Amino acid sequence: MLTVVAFLVALGVLIAVHEYGHYRVAVACNVRVLRFSIGFGKTLLRWKPRRQHPGQDTEFVIGAFPLGGYVKMLDEREAPVPPEERHRAFNTQPLRARAAIVAAGPIANLLLAVVLYSAVNWIGVQEPRAVLGPPVAGSLAAEAGLRGGELVTQAGFDGDLEPVQSFEDLRWRMTRAALDGRDLTLELAQADGSRAHQLVLPLGRMGAKDADPQMFRKIGIVAPFTRPEIGEVMPGGAAERAGLQRGDVVRSIGTVEVVDGQQLRELIRASVNGSAARTQPWRIERQGQPLTLEVTPEVREEGAARVGRIAAYVGSAPEMLTVRQGAVDGLWRGVVRTWEVSALTVRMMGKMLIGEASIKNISGPLTIADYAGKSASLGLTQYLVFLALISVSLGVLNLMPLPVLDGGHLMYYLWEGLTGKGVSDAWMDRLQRGGVALLLVMMSIALFNDVNRLFG
Repeated sequence: MLTVVAFLVALGVLIAVHEYGHYRVAVACNVRVLRFSIGFGKTLLRWKPRRQHPGQDTEFVIGAFPLGGYVKMLDEREAPVPPEERHRAFNTQPLRARAAIVAAGPIANLLLAVVLYSAVNWIGVQEPRAVLGPPVAGSLAAEAGLRGGELVTQAGFDGDLEPVQSFEDLRWRMTRAALDGRDLTLELAQADGSRAHQLVLPLGRMGAKDADPQMFRKIGIVAPFTRPEIGEVMPGGAAERAGLQRGDVVRSIGTVEVVDGQQLRELIRASVNGSAARTQPWRIERQGQPLTLEVTPEVREEGAARVGRIAAYVGSAPEMLTVRQGAVDGLWRGVVRTWEVSALTVRMMGKMLIGEASIKNISGPLTIADYAGKSASLGLTQYLVFLALISVSLGVLNLMPLPVLDGGHLMYYLWEGLTGKGVSDAWMDRLQRGGVALLLVMMSIALFNDVNRLFG
C-alpha cells in the first residue's frame, strides 16, 4: 500500500509542477488557458477556482490515467477562435513567447529538484561515515593499495579535491567517475583523521556501462566499514545449524583474519566449491569469550554464479553522521547536485545512443513505483531525494529533441527562428508519427527492463 501511495504522490507532484510551469508562463504571456489536466482519460474530478488570473477561466481536471498531463490553450489549429480573442491564442504569439511557454515545463521540474535537494540539505540526513571496508579481492581499489579502515576526507578529479561528507557522497563521485571514464583522486586518513595521503582510483579504464552493484564490485568499494558481527539469525538456516548467535563477532574464517562486515560477507559468498559448500572453522568472540564453530553455508544461485549464504544478517550498522547544510550553502549544493545529475543523465543518454552504455539503464513506471515505496519507507529525506532524482529525469527527458516532447517543439521553434518560417503541416505530421513510434519503443524497453529487474 505504501508503494502505491508513494508512487501516486510522486506522479501527482511531478506532473503538477511540470504542467504548472507551462500554465504559469502562458498566463504571464496573456495566452488563454482552457484546461489544466493532471492525468488522461476519464475525468475523475473537475473544478473552476472562484479566483483566477485576470482574463482566465481555466478548468482544472484530474484524469483516471495518471502517467502524464497537459495544458490546453486557445489555439487556431485546434478549434475556431473568435476574432476578438485571436491575440490570446497560442499560435499567434511571438516566437520567444511560444518557446518560453514550452520550455517552462521542464525548467519547472529542474527548479523543483533544486528545491528538494536544498530541503534535504537543510533538514539533514543520516548517512554512513566515509570509512572504507576492505576492498573486494582483485578489484581496482585493491590494486590501487586500499586495505580497509581508511577515512576518505576529500575526493576529486585532476587534483581539484573537495571534502567528502559521507559514504553516500563518495559513492556518487565514484559513479560519476566510472560512467565518465575518469580517474578519481582520494585523500585518505586513518579513521581518527591522522596521516593523510592521496591515492588514485583508476576508474577511467573500467569502461563502465551500467550503474549497478557489479560496477561497485569491480571498483572494490562496496560498503562502509562495519564490525564483523552476526545480527538476526533466521530459523532453520545455516547460521542456526552451526550454532551462531546474534552478537557473535567473527575473528577469522579458516586461516583468514576477519576485520570488517563486508569482508565477512565476501568470505561467506566465496565458501563454495562448484556446487558444494565448504565447511570451515570460524573463530568467534561471544560475550568476550573465544569460541570455534564449524560452519557450512548454503549454496544459492546468483545469476550465473553460485555463492554461499548463512541465513543471517552479517555486519553491524556502520558509524553514522548527520549531514546538514546552512541556508545559502544548502541552496548552492542543491543547484550543484541538480546540475550534476542533469549532466550525468544527458551523458548517459548520449552513450546509450552510440552504444557505449547499456539500454538496461532505462527504467519505467514499475521500477519508479518500487523505488518510491522503498524510499518512502526509509523516511522523508530519502523520499525527497527520490523525488528530486525523478524530477531531474523528467525535466531532462522532456528537453530531448523528440517531436512529441517539449524538446521537439523547441526544435521546431529553432528552425522557425533560423529560416523565418514554421515547419510545414506535412513535415509536422511525419515527425510526430516518428516521435510517437520512437517513444513507444523507449517505453517498451523501459517496461521490459522493469519486469526483468523486478521479477527476473
